[in-house]
Amino acid sequence: MNYRHAFHAGNFADVVKHIVLARVLVYLARKDAAFRVLDTHAGAGLYDLGGEEASRTGEWEAGVAAALATPLPAPVEALIAPWRAAINAANPQGFDTGLAHYPGSPFIARHLSRPQDRMLFCESEPGVRAALAEVMRADGRVKVLPTDGWQALSAYLPPKERRGLVLIDPPFEEGGEFHRLAEGLVGAHRRWEGGVLMAWYPIKDVRAVDAFRREVTRAGIPKTLRIEFDLAEVRQADRLSGAGLVVVNPPFTLAEEMRTVMTALAPRLAHDGRGRVRIGWLMPER
Repeated sequence: MNYRHAFHAGNFADVVKHIVLARVLVYLARKDAAFRVLDTHAGAGLYDLGGEEASRTGEWEAGVAAALATPLPAPVEALIAPWRAAINAANPQGFDTGLAHYPGSPFIARHLSRPQDRMLFCESEPGVRAALAEVMRADGRVKVLPTDGWQALSAYLPPKERRGLVLIDPPFEEGGEFHRLAEGLVGAHRRWEGGVLMAWYPIKDVRAVDAFRREVTRAGIPKTLRIEFDLAEVRQADRLSGAGLVVVNPPFTLAEEMRTVMTALAPRLAHDGRGRVRIGWLMPER
């Protein structure tokens, strides 16, 4: 599967992933102590929704545009407010003519971080890395690295801050990526047991997803939460039908927060007006 992000920016998977990312960052910022963000496959940081790639698929229209088309219930709006704030920051011209840009995870992380926090964004593709560096220019809290994201899990963990987040969001362009994702997650936890670890994955090859979940479960990492969303109750095997996140050491409120959010968003994002949300523990706290 090829998941080049410029074609899919702002789609349903981004909506779910980035709301979770924003909730984790808000949780980390509740304490004054600095935290570190490591994004292993960072991407360009900001995406032009009128550009060639996004225009070719138009996935953002059924994703972020559908999610924010009209106000949501007040409790949901309160939970997605940090994510919405990052989108507002990416569109300073306002929404009168519609969304122009969608922020990637590095943009969201920077927007929700504080002066004392630090960020490492890894991107191996030179053109994408140059675009990311331009978005992040003149921010001394940020380093944009040409490092392979998988190697970064060994090279940069644990961080000196001892608090923070790792986002593992590979493009799934090569075979065996699910196994590599499980190995990366387990290895990251071995090096940094107290860090919040997020691993994103597409749901298309159901057998590969099942094998990934089993591999993570067998590792026995405590406090491992699964958040998954399908576009319809009946999956279509020839296309991306859903996406998921595994979150290690999530904020204690995250599971219930995402149940609240996804109950409201599922009808807007799903192809059939219903969708399917699965939130539960692969491994609870010991």
